[in-house]
Amino acid sequence: MNDSNRHVTIRNKSFSYRVSKKSVLVTLTLLLAVIIVMILSTGIGSIYIKPVEVVRAVFGYGTDPSNMIVRSLRLPRVIVAVLIGASLGVAGAILQGIVRNPLTSPDTIGSTGGATLGAVSFFFFFADKISIHWLPVAAILGAFIATLLVYSLSWKNGITPLRLVLIGTGFTAAMSALSYLMMISGPIILANQSLTFMTGSIYGVSWQKAVYPLLPWVCLLIPIIFLYARHITVQSLGEDIARNVGSSVQRQRFLLIILSVALSGAAVAFGGAINFIGLMAPHIARKFVGPSFGSLIPVSALTGSLLLLLADLAGRFVFKPLDIPAGVFTAAIGAPLFIYVLYRSRNRA
Repeated sequence: MNDSNRHVTIRNKSFSYRVSKKSVLVTLTLLLAVIIVMILSTGIGSIYIKPVEVVRAVFGYGTDPSNMIVRSLRLPRVIVAVLIGASLGVAGAILQGIVRNPLTSPDTIGSTGGATLGAVSFFFFFADKISIHWLPVAAILGAFIATLLVYSLSWKNGITPLRLVLIGTGFTAAMSALSYLMMISGPIILANQSLTFMTGSIYGVSWQKAVYPLLPWVCLLIPIIFLYARHITVQSLGEDIARNVGSSVQRQRFLLIILSVALSGAAVAFGGAINFIGLMAPHIARKFVGPSFGSLIPVSALTGSLLLLLADLAGRFVFKPLDIPAGVFTAAIGAPLFIYVLYRSRNRA
């Protein structure tokens, strides 16, 4: 078959992008699936709203009760699930590419643990002194500081993927222990706030407290990462090949890790420690479109969004009237996948 029949090429004087038609089809299919689940999730609740009425209410043409329920109560939660899922999916795809380890995710290099420790520290030291609106700042700073420490401790004439993952895993365990120590040594209200955050929940989010602050991070960082897709692909081939094609391995690796931490830290700041999305989404995306990061990044983003939407929907529907945190369901699915990937990778060097 002619190559032009299998690929789409977009080219101008300063930019060239080539993608397979299969990847375009998969991306559009996943985008449609995300939109359908968003509509269904927005309509399901104590008061059921039909999909057609949900669409009308989103654009302000529904009945007054539907407009209020959809636009004020349910739509922010659904949009936050899409944004957080996409952020974690892309962050995981970056890390698995540059570390070249299928078990790598924001959970294993310290980003999620650092963000969680930052949030719990905020509850423990500052909750009664400054506004709760500073909580996301504490979580993002925690993610950056933890990752910087892991990166520094892993440095020895450069960073090797194995050393980064091993030190990151140990550091994550230490930060988790500190978080639990503060949680159980403080007042009961601290334990409740910390436990909700550490479980991972998007319950009770609003436009002002979550959607508007998170949206710029996602809309800015994911396109930047998309432009760096070729560097991630080169990094995934190994250091020797990357150097031979002229890539500045350590500088590009550090920059990509910073972009990944920024995405995952922002996601954890507004959704809590929702684990395993960063592990699952890239694996599923890779099954659909292969290892090329030009296709893998958008598919990982959509896959992560779809996974978190379904997890949140299950949390609201399966044990109704209880609202179970989405992180419980992502962990229930992600933990067996982690064990499976570990088993498949047992004979690799």
